[in-house]
Amino acid sequence: MLSHLATKGSPRLQQSFLTSTSTTASYIVRAAMSSSSMAVPTWATVDPTKMGTSAEPYAVSNLVGGKWTKAQNTMTIPHPMDKDMHPIFTIPDTQVSELGPFLDSLKKVPKSGVHNPLKNPERYVQYGEISRKAGAALSTPEIAEYFTQCIMACVPKSHAQAAGEVRVTAAFLNNFAGDNVRRLAKSFGVPGDHYGQMSVGHRWPYGPVALVTPFNFPLEIPVLQLMGALFMGNKPVLKPSEQVSFVMEQFLRLLVDCGMDPNDVDFLNCKGPVAQELITGVPVRVTQFTGSSRVAELLLKATGGKVKIEDAGFDWKVIGPDVGDVDYVAWQCDQDAYASIGQKCSAQSICFIHENWKEVGLLEKMQAKAAQRKLDDFTVGPVLTVTTQQILDHTNKLASLPGAKVLWGGKELTGHKIPEIYGAVEPTAVFVPLEEMMKKENFDTCVNEIFAPFQVITYYNDDNLDLVLQALEGMSHHLTAACVSNDPVFQSKILANTVNGTTYAGRRARTTGAPQNHWFGPAGDPRGCGIGTPEAIQLVWSCHREIIHDSFVPSTWTDGPQS
Repeated sequence: MLSHLATKGSPRLQQSFLTSTSTTASYIVRAAMSSSSMAVPTWATVDPTKMGTSAEPYAVSNLVGGKWTKAQNTMTIPHPMDKDMHPIFTIPDTQVSELGPFLDSLKKVPKSGVHNPLKNPERYVQYGEISRKAGAALSTPEIAEYFTQCIMACVPKSHAQAAGEVRVTAAFLNNFAGDNVRRLAKSFGVPGDHYGQMSVGHRWPYGPVALVTPFNFPLEIPVLQLMGALFMGNKPVLKPSEQVSFVMEQFLRLLVDCGMDPNDVDFLNCKGPVAQELITGVPVRVTQFTGSSRVAELLLKATGGKVKIEDAGFDWKVIGPDVGDVDYVAWQCDQDAYASIGQKCSAQSICFIHENWKEVGLLEKMQAKAAQRKLDDFTVGPVLTVTTQQILDHTNKLASLPGAKVLWGGKELTGHKIPEIYGAVEPTAVFVPLEEMMKKENFDTCVNEIFAPFQVITYYNDDNLDLVLQALEGMSHHLTAACVSNDPVFQSKILANTVNGTTYAGRRARTTGAPQNHWFGPAGDPRGCGIGTPEAIQLVWSCHREIIHDSFVPSTWTDGPQS
């Protein structure tokens, strides 16, 4: 049995929640699991169910040069659900003056990488085995639940959403077990002009690389991008979001238990400007950034464009004229807009509904679904990057447009103790008339992404479908989209005139599809990148190198005139 399958504490996984009640709050708090702890793997260094219960919170470490280290100062991460509880953990607040070991570590890596098709090829095989072991570990119920609880400790989302993130990560790792890592670097040959000549195209690593990852998927996004970087022969430094750092710290400890050399990855906890100093201070060949478009633009400018970005996503859904499966469509709209408390880059930001759906009460069904969300099961909860007032201000600004109105939500959650630095609002939808939305003075406000349980809704008909297409053309970011229609003529018109990189089409179309089995990423931007698939890994973490073999001088060669 692999060592990481052994566990501390209870041999049988128990999932337990303690109910916290007060005059101001009544919700379920994840806490210590009664008399015995949950199954904590032997390689792990923290029990996530106990976070927030101790005056001395867990201290996350940096990893550099193969060693776990601290920094002189720390940042404290508050409990996201209860401002009166203890912090959940601290992270190193690494300063520019402490970057020396990270700079030295990356400077040791040549441009040709740690491995490539001609150098250390056995490492492709090693990482196939590491991926197999890690995938097997995440596929066991105990370790899957461990990471599910880690995610829920710092990004309160429903158990189903957190467990789904773990499943996708496990499936990705299983996909690249065995020989599939080396197949990412498959070369191809083209016959030359004469005997002894052949050109061979290779996928070549960049060498020292960096990842900056977001808070909303603290396991899936960093793991998929990190492993892609490692598979292709790079040496990555990972800078996670501060609020969720401990999740990837624990995953790195799992990778080491699965056979990864700890020297293969550096793990840096710091504020954004310090990470930028590292990225620009050493020859980082490429940085993969997932996060806000504002930070992406700053990083692109600082690095001279050496960034692969998966940034903002103001994601649209167009519901076509063919009405059917109303309950399903309403359920999917609710999931797309409000699952994970709306904090997905693929979340449904705007929904264009054909007027034919008025008669079947689609909006009323969507409103009823939104009303079922509650703090008790984390289907509503804290918004980690936008405050309550910012969300309500945006809501009121849109609702003040002529003909606009709040359809549901638009209020602060009641009975909560979420810290003021976070947002706490009901799932919200604002109706804006299409013609009003399309006015020059209103359009940018209507299509401004707000990373929260919030969406814009509008109606259209057969006569103004082209206005919908104008709206889709005018949006600046093209990540995900959904065309909810089985009408082939309507579907073709929408798909032929749009560009979003991950687009679902058909009655079951959604915006929040990010599994491991297909490309997920934006389109229409040469800086854009994908995640999860072989093509995405090759695009982001390797470049093309052509080697032309030309070996034999013919016996009939004679010196001729110069040219």
